[in-house]
Amino acid sequence: MNDRERRGKFAEPLSVMVAALLLCWPAIYNRYPLLFPDSISYIGGGSRIARVLFLHQLSADYGMRSLVYSLTLQPFHWNLTLWPIVLLNALITAWILWLVVRAILPRHTVAYYLGIVAILSAFTSASWYVSLIMPDILGPALYLAIYLLVFARDTLSKTEHIPLAVIACLATASHATHLMLATILCAGLIVLLVFRPMRRHTRGIAEVAAILTIAALTQIALNAYLYNQPTLDARRPPYLMARILGDGTGRDYLQHHCSDHQWLLCDHLANLPTTDDEFLWAEGSIWSTATEGQQQQLRREELPFVLATLRAYPRQQLSHSLDNAWQQLINFDIHDFDSNTWMDAALPTVLPGAAAPYSRSRQARTALPEDLFSTLHFWTVVISLPAILIALALRRNTRLLTLTLLILPAVAANAALTGILSDLDGRYQARVVWLIPLLALLAIASALSPVPPRTPHSSTL
Repeated sequence: MNDRERRGKFAEPLSVMVAALLLCWPAIYNRYPLLFPDSISYIGGGSRIARVLFLHQLSADYGMRSLVYSLTLQPFHWNLTLWPIVLLNALITAWILWLVVRAILPRHTVAYYLGIVAILSAFTSASWYVSLIMPDILGPALYLAIYLLVFARDTLSKTEHIPLAVIACLATASHATHLMLATILCAGLIVLLVFRPMRRHTRGIAEVAAILTIAALTQIALNAYLYNQPTLDARRPPYLMARILGDGTGRDYLQHHCSDHQWLLCDHLANLPTTDDEFLWAEGSIWSTATEGQQQQLRREELPFVLATLRAYPRQQLSHSLDNAWQQLINFDIHDFDSNTWMDAALPTVLPGAAAPYSRSRQARTALPEDLFSTLHFWTVVISLPAILIALALRRNTRLLTLTLLILPAVAANAALTGILSDLDGRYQARVVWLIPLLALLAIASALSPVPPRTPHSSTL
């Protein structure tokens, strides 16, 4: 092996490790991994699930979020430290970005890759969600993995293909939104098989469909074993009910139809919530104060109530839903990393010894520069949109065009799903919208490349 081959052999792992370190900077700057109240549920649920699976020690509750994700995290923290999870997020993200950059920019890949990751880390939300103990960063990883498995299979070695498929499966099972959005993308690709050029990607699409199926069945099996409920989300709060109430159409329906139905919500007709948060999470809310039996009843009544409201007020709800989707699409502030009283108190119960190091973090003191980076992130995304169009016009790169036609609908669909089915929160869009600057950087690098990338086997959607 000559010196050039030896350098090439170590270029990828060294580049990925450097990129992973760059992506971790918010956690390093914070002096502790970033946390969100939901992080406590994911951290605490893993040990309870592991005990019942391996020691048959039953628990009354295993959490209401992804059981697969909670269980996956357990070996990376062992209720001792959260830093390995940040490293896991960083390595997964850095490696998948390497595969994408290599597929689109096969020449001078290392230089382009490190430059792209450095800019993404400094000016977008990517590094913030790598540093967050949540499954959020796995959504973009999944959508990029779908692109690689379907449209860039020839760039993957066997040793890369299998771990990429495993990561895609984990990412799918880690959050309900990931499963829904990936299913939409997969369904769209299946529909496109009617076009002859797409049929060469049949194997890749079938593999993605199999990955989504395995992820869904795994989550269903865990819920069936732990809760005796073969569903995707056994303890899911009634988010749709909360959304309809928050939009006002649900309140209007109850005001006029409680005499015709015996909804449990009718017992609260005098103090119906005006926002979804007031229904689900506020102190003294209907959901948080309901007994276990009442919560089960609310879940049972959710779909009939939502459908009845839609039949009564179709145009009004459509207007609200479209407005919610639009507001979510343009709302991607980085403002979810403040200190939280409940989270501060709950963290030591799931991670003994965490109180002291967390208290020294900037997040605990509400001292993170969220406003500054929200502004930087916003303008980076805004500038990226025309940059994509201009750069693609200057240099045609078929693989990049294919990625663009996959990612832009995914970002829009994410806004629609979260805005229509849940509350409006900048976190929901900020966790995926950094893919737009990624597209812009790839397009600019492709346009500046002195030699057009050769992609003999590439094709568009």
